[in-house]
Amino acid sequence: MLLHPIIDYTDDQDAREEFRRLAESAGLEVVVELQAPRERPDPRYFVGSGKVEEAAAAVVEHEVGLVLVNGRLSPIQERNLARRLKCNVLDRTTLILDIFAQRARSHEGKLQVELAQLRHLSTRLVRGWTHLERQRGGIGLRGPGETQLETDRRLLADRIRQLTARLAKVEQRRAQGRRARSRGSLPLVALVGYTNAGKSTLFNCMTEASVMARDQLFATLDPTVRRVENLAGGTVLLSDTVGFIRDLPHELIAAFRATLEETLAATLVVHVIDGADPDRARHIQVVEAVLEEIGAGELPRLKVFNKVDATDQMPGLERDAEGRITSVWVSAQTGAGMDALMRAVEELVGDGRIHRTIHLPAQGQRLRARLFELGVVRSECADQEGGSHLEVELDQRDARALTRLDGVDGKLAQRLLLN
Repeated sequence: MLLHPIIDYTDDQDAREEFRRLAESAGLEVVVELQAPRERPDPRYFVGSGKVEEAAAAVVEHEVGLVLVNGRLSPIQERNLARRLKCNVLDRTTLILDIFAQRARSHEGKLQVELAQLRHLSTRLVRGWTHLERQRGGIGLRGPGETQLETDRRLLADRIRQLTARLAKVEQRRAQGRRARSRGSLPLVALVGYTNAGKSTLFNCMTEASVMARDQLFATLDPTVRRVENLAGGTVLLSDTVGFIRDLPHELIAAFRATLEETLAATLVVHVIDGADPDRARHIQVVEAVLEEIGAGELPRLKVFNKVDATDQMPGLERDAEGRITSVWVSAQTGAGMDALMRAVEELVGDGRIHRTIHLPAQGQRLRARLFELGVVRSECADQEGGSHLEVELDQRDARALTRLDGVDGKLAQRLLLN
């Protein structure tokens, strides 16, 4: 059963449809749906007591084994509903966590999902052992029920610390991979977008890879990086990331932050949008909000409207009055518009690259060391005054970072690389 609380009497049909798709993506069969309009959430059940009675009757009539509530329940509300409906009750956050647990394939993905689940579970340990709560002894002595609850909390805290430490090591290896790619001086293009916008299908089309792509929410979770070598401007790296969704649980954003931060190393962020979705404007806002939250809001962006074959829009490029590319319409399924997308990536990544020969005076040795550390120096020739002529190739992001060096080095970077 799907139970849709409609708070402040404001119905959202798209949100209800998305919740149904989440349930189906988890492998569940939806047999009945109920809507529960209320002015504000009920502190006991989240929905009204009358709607709880109606739901209890529907559970018996339709032989329901699981009730999903389209909202975030408190531990008390979840327990009260489960007792009254006499079946398992899960809220939206737990459902999404379960889908992530089903889909995670890599070692890192499984660690991230388990960490998110344990953080969520740590808020659910409320009077979970009431059958052991009888007090023994006198006033001030704790009974075995409270002892068991404290034991569970301690075990959860220990496991969370272990997972956090293991994920920190995984992130160190991921950071080393990012530095290696940076030293290779290959620009990174990151695909982001709302879940089920077609990112994985587009990724496969651009890279001839075989990432799993299905018409379901959160079909793939683990980030994948592949080379795209058929571009006129040279080879680039393409990264596919986890999809976003409205009201993405905070536990997941925290757990997948390392994965999402792959986007921060991107030369270009390709925002994949379902062009056939009537609710695409809201989905765009959700993705932009998550990008801002992880610090990627200022990165160069290209909007790609996918699934053009399901619209009356023609595939191809769109430019503004000054000739700059604003968006591309494509169909990853049929391949329509893919040539235009490749041209857009070539143009935008090329404009974001700096390739020039600079003269670095003797007092700019700290800047010289940073350039070599980034792996962007192609050749060097020293002069008689202790300076250097350097041929460098780097992207705008790294150049702007160098301008933030202290003293003369930052000013040199501004004058030599960006002016």
